[in-house]
Amino acid sequence: MTQANTGGLKRFLIKKARMVGKDFKKYKGLYFMAIPMIVFYLLFHYQPMYGASIAFKNFVPRLGIAGSEWVGLKHFRDFFNDVFFGRLITNTVVLSVEQIIFAFPAPILLAILINEVRQKWFKTTVQTLTYLPHFISLMVVCGLVSDFTQRDGLINDILAAFGAKRVTMLLEPSLFRTIYIVSGIWQEVGWNSIVFLAAISGVDEQLYEAAKIDGVGKVKQIWHITIPGILPTVVIMLLLKIGAIMDLGYEKIILLYNSATYSTADVISSYVYRKGLQEYNWSYASAVGLFNSLINFFLVILANMVSRKLNDTSLW
Repeated sequence: MTQANTGGLKRFLIKKARMVGKDFKKYKGLYFMAIPMIVFYLLFHYQPMYGASIAFKNFVPRLGIAGSEWVGLKHFRDFFNDVFFGRLITNTVVLSVEQIIFAFPAPILLAILINEVRQKWFKTTVQTLTYLPHFISLMVVCGLVSDFTQRDGLINDILAAFGAKRVTMLLEPSLFRTIYIVSGIWQEVGWNSIVFLAAISGVDEQLYEAAKIDGVGKVKQIWHITIPGILPTVVIMLLLKIGAIMDLGYEKIILLYNSATYSTADVISSYVYRKGLQEYNWSYASAVGLFNSLINFFLVILANMVSRKLNDTSLW
């Protein structure tokens, strides 16, 4: 690097340091409030990244990360050649896409409907009843789902009354995704609607008043005022969903699935759980998890670029 370039870089750094110093003096309280969150991310999100290096090693706890044998991309190649590779990718993508199609619009619709309710007591009751499932332990929710879908469970009792055949639903591969998504909607639709209710509350009331004066009905008000008003929030939330399309949590899946439903229920995260915590193949599990994270990283960047070009709304 030449002396001129070095001098230019030094001036640039000094300028930026002064800008940060001025901003810190102006917003000192906000900076101090941010310290706990910064420490949290450093300790639990950035510091553990060092451990991801075992994806490139044959990790042996006795030798530690540094002392374990370096094997490069061996575990990645093993995963790509795994007999279950295609099934895992397909199940993960299909289940995530179905969640986006069916579960993502549900809280938006609920928020719009709640916003249209004029009886305060009824609105409060609906919000309370839809929020409550979010606070129920996932173990309890999965226990309820398991009981209700048994051959002699409540759902089979209802279906049998209409002439349907009784089946143990969690043993049917074709029913797993439906059970997973419907139970997820029931548990989270109320809680997820909060952000959209907040967005709706920010829509200018004068727009609704002007529409009423012009004789515009409720449906057209929702379509031409409410939905466009909350569209930026919807797009941001959708981008976050797309960015996590390969990152289905394993907790609910391992509580509901079994060997009979692996063909439709086994996803990357549940596979990592089995390989890492049940078979103690930590390096292989880390390689699979790292591959999954890289796919999510590129998906959120791609979705952000597309969104910015189509409607000028993006995360950055």
